[in-house]
Amino acid sequence: MKFFLIFLLLLSSVYAGSVKVAVAANVNYAMADLKKEFERLHPATHLQITLGSSGKLTAQILHGAPYDIFLSADMAYPEAIYQKHLSSLKPVVYARGTLVCFSVKKRDFSKGLALLQTQKIKKIAIANPKTAPYGKATKEALQNAKLYETLQKKFVYGESIAQTVSYTLNAADIGFIAKSSLFSKQLSAYKKEEHWIDVENSLYSPINQGMVLLKRGEASGEVKLFYDFMLSEAAKKILQRYGYILL
Repeated sequence: MKFFLIFLLLLSSVYAGSVKVAVAANVNYAMADLKKEFERLHPATHLQITLGSSGKLTAQILHGAPYDIFLSADMAYPEAIYQKHLSSLKPVVYARGTLVCFSVKKRDFSKGLALLQTQKIKKIAIANPKTAPYGKATKEALQNAKLYETLQKKFVYGESIAQTVSYTLNAADIGFIAKSSLFSKQLSAYKKEEHWIDVENSLYSPINQGMVLLKRGEASGEVKLFYDFMLSEAAKKILQRYGYILL
């Protein structure tokens, strides 16, 4: 019994430190590799990941949710948190996301986004522009392409980019998703120009993804380790593999 208790104490010490990270849904596809690499480098620290839309995670943080770090899909939400004095450090950009137009079926993408106006496209999945930065970018891109008003009746809205990917796969003819989604096992077999195209960067404002260290985590050495890791070359290489642009 004595040795068993000692074993339990030793086991608990391995995960003595934990970091609660709120993560925008678009980072989900890279997060497994980021978590794996971080915990390999720092085996005594465990990451607790909560996924959701940036807007909903921000609302939770503003209402006292006990997160240590927030990885948003844009800079606006972390800035709002900083303005509310929930962080002593200004948010930083850790990566830049990009937008693609994706279809499970092969499409004639030679028409560009004009394809969306054809009768074959009856439902278009987009993330909710009010809560998801990739949805906001989609709306902006379609407005600049002079397509938004005519296409609105076709939209199927996802609460987050992850839900939008699900709708694109199962409930819509085509959808606007984060390029990082294409690197998931589920979508990696689909081909550029046949199943997806990049949305021109000039059509939407840069999706600068922001990280903010929350006050409840500022005194924790483990939290600082993860914060520094996300700005390290090791993390950047992983993010780049998942289609993010590094600044």
